[in-house]
Amino acid sequence: MKRNYLNKVVWITGASSGIGEELARQFDREGARLVLSARNEHSLNELKASLKGSKNHFVLPLDLEKSDNFSALARKVMDEMGAIDVLINNGGISQRATASETSMEVERKMMEVNYFGNIALSKAVLPFMQQQKSGQILIISSIAGKFGFFLRSAYSASKHALMGYYESLSLEEEKNNISVTIACPGKINTSISMNALSADGNVHGVMDHNQASGMSVETCVRQIIRAMKNNKREVMVGGKELLAVKIKRFFPALFWQIIRKQKAT
Repeated sequence: MKRNYLNKVVWITGASSGIGEELARQFDREGARLVLSARNEHSLNELKASLKGSKNHFVLPLDLEKSDNFSALARKVMDEMGAIDVLINNGGISQRATASETSMEVERKMMEVNYFGNIALSKAVLPFMQQQKSGQILIISSIAGKFGFFLRSAYSASKHALMGYYESLSLEEEKNNISVTIACPGKINTSISMNALSADGNVHGVMDHNQASGMSVETCVRQIIRAMKNNKREVMVGGKELLAVKIKRFFPALFWQIIRKQKAT
């Protein structure tokens, strides 16, 4: 049976831009009640004001690198909205630097934001979903969670970690009617490369060709929401780059011949 998100409370991290912002727009059209989170409160308020169901939505600033208050934030959402039906762990940062040049500070920041902050929020929300005996968690991973790639060592590591964690969580929480969908976008036309971290922690600041020529964010999010409605455990989203996942699985030698010839950006 397909899910219906009318009047459901959907909490979205990284909602101020890119896939997160478009998820907010499309879930707003589904009639959901949104909790919009990111670091940039001004952008979140602008987004909320632009949505049809603005009066039903709640802006809650959140920094994934500072997870100590996540339990309190989850309680705040419950007090304000009455439930947490869907948690969308979308917030994160990318990388554009070789492994040898990347500082340990950047390595740690990548894991803190993309992995530890991500699972900390899920762990804060889980008790409420367990009590409800229902819930859905969407994880925005990446095709980089399926294989390593140039200039993505720490980013790819963080996404690989999410895959293992949430596959385990999915099995454990089936008894509580809590489902997990892991989305693995490939090349999507967002500003993710602009905000990616370089070796020293400064922003990359360049719109890479892989992003500029990628699938539209609107199409990407439509496919993700369709997968959520159909309770899929995993969905790959993108263009021909997704073939690399199948090639690696069935023809690993060929995969390594192909992947080393791809442009890093």
